[in-house]
Amino acid sequence: MKRWIVSLTRDAEIQLSTIRDQRIRNGLIARLRQLENEPESQGKPLTDELVGYRSVRAVGQRYRIIYKVKAERVIVTVVALGMRKEGDKKDIYQLAKKLMRLGLLNEESD
Repeated sequence: MKRWIVSLTRDAEIQLSTIRDQRIRNGLIARLRQLENEPESQGKPLTDELVGYRSVRAVGQRYRIIYKVKAERVIVTVVALGMRKEGDKKDIYQLAKKLMRLGLLNEESD
């Protein structure tokens, strides 16, 4: 089984660093590490503006990690992560869609 490289974009790193609760942050990091193995079979494919991306649940099902699998490079690029708050403007999917519309959902990691 090949091992994937999981990289976070600058925005995703910032989103992770703003989470103050160490247990939640550690839970997200642990879930990110799980993406090193068969990321294309984890989570669910997204639709509409986020087509081409996948989403996986983390930390008690409340948080989501949004990522793209780049099979030709064996890389998983995490573009956003945060809490799922359906109907709230701070919902991670709403944030990702807004970044996409503004052309700021950058897939390059630093």
